Amino acid sequence: MTDGPRGGPGELLAELEWRGILHATTPGLAARLATGRPISGYIGFDPSGASLHVGHLVPIFGLIRLQRFGGRPFAVVGGGTGMIGDPSGRSSERNLLDLPTLEANVVSLRGQLERFLDFRPGSGAVMVNNLDWLGKLSLIEFLRDTGKHFTVPYMLAKDSVQVRLERGLSFTEFSYMTLQAYDYAHLHREFGVELQMGGADQWGNITAGLELIRRTAGTDEGRTDDESEPAHALAYKLLLSPSGTKFGKSETGESVWLDADRTSVYDFYQYWLRTDDRDVGTYLRWFTELPREEIEALESALATAPEARAAQRRLAHDITSRTHGEEAARAAIAQSEAWYGGESIDDPVVLAQLYETGDGFEFDRSTLSAGTAVLLADGGVFSSRGEARRMIASGGVSINGTRVTDPAQVPEPIGGEWLDVRIGKRRRRIGRARAG
Repeated sequence: MTDGPRGGPGELLAELEWRGILHATTPGLAARLATGRPISGYIGFDPSGASLHVGHLVPIFGLIRLQRFGGRPFAVVGGGTGMIGDPSGRSSERNLLDLPTLEANVVSLRGQLERFLDFRPGSGAVMVNNLDWLGKLSLIEFLRDTGKHFTVPYMLAKDSVQVRLERGLSFTEFSYMTLQAYDYAHLHREFGVELQMGGADQWGNITAGLELIRRTAGTDEGRTDDESEPAHALAYKLLLSPSGTKFGKSETGESVWLDADRTSVYDFYQYWLRTDDRDVGTYLRWFTELPREEIEALESALATAPEARAAQRRLAHDITSRTHGEEAARAAIAQSEAWYGGESIDDPVVLAQLYETGDGFEFDRSTLSAGTAVLLADGGVFSSRGEARRMIASGGVSINGTRVTDPAQVPEPIGGEWLDVRIGKRRRRIGRARAG
């Protein structure tokens, strides 16, 4: 999914400021962007998993906006550094992956990034794997040409190292900073990359790259005084939820993935639809490209009619369509409206979709004749037959749109296969007859 251009590079920082994303930049970046010349910038992605999750949307949107404002984004997948591990933001050393696993993950991540960035040849985005150059380095060459530029006190002063010293930090992870610095120097030399972007917790690693470039790169001919720095850095704020909830986790504590096989499109849509009122303005700024006027209008609507959840609906639709496509987003919306609507569902296709994405249960056709209470208890809808009978007696159970008044009542499955069970006003379970 691509968006039209929003302006030149000189407008990028102002865009990030009003969206509340910008944490820090190095001196000279504003002047470099103000020249209007296109700039190439990169962000690194850790391929330790086969899928990105919603936490990765912060750097992804960093590249989206760079491209939107005339820059050329480089997505650097750390096939090499992924075999080492970054201590930033971690309390323990990660498990190191083997080469075949990392290669498979790199391919998967490329497919996901293509949903967000324009990779067409020319001025489009570029994806590179740092294993392509790190894998060719010899230890002696690296220590001689790169390691000599970093003192131990300089490295120990970095926050990413300090927070791990007492709990233990292996030399492997301690060396990560120098490898990321080498990445930046390589990209600067080979591709003309002048900007590295990342989260605030990456600032130490990013500035280490600047230090290496300053020490190893000559001054380009024709460079003016206000562009005295050969390379630059930009850091995004770390996302802290105003509501106090942890961003990127579902209600069950699981990560929300961009891979539909790991987090269904329906659950992905629901994650954003359930956004707390206190968070939705922030998420609209960070995770959509909606213009300022529309976001502010949605916030006003939220203040006057919070029950309509217009801001959440717009957010959920926009980010779901960007991640999974418009058709999948519309299907998720239809499923959501069917699930939470008051009407009974009699379409087997919709029931099948909700069974897969919701909290479905199975039942044996042979138990239908035993009545509703036995059927629902055996299917796990209720913890016991006694509980099922009590709920039915209170008038709190309906099946396929008909209120159940007798625990022995025999329900008629839709299409001979489906039961749409409503318990009270909020619970809904979709039952499916077992095959055979």
